[in-house]
Amino acid sequence: MKKLLTATFALLIALSFAGCSAEPGSKAWCDNMKQKDKGKWTAEEAGTFTKHCVMGNYKK
Repeated sequence: MKKLLTATFALLIALSFAGCSAEPGSKAWCDNMKQKDKGKWTAEEAGTFTKHCVMGNYKK
């Protein structure tokens, strides 16, 4: 029973962090991407960065 409670608690903690990421194209997301190694960007991230961060069309 204790192992089940521990596993459930760990899962809830992990899920709570997953919901905290910034929306792609938002100013916060752009700031995070500027800090990320560009070699680790996906093609989709690069396109979103160009569209919203370089051109200044941040999502609200």
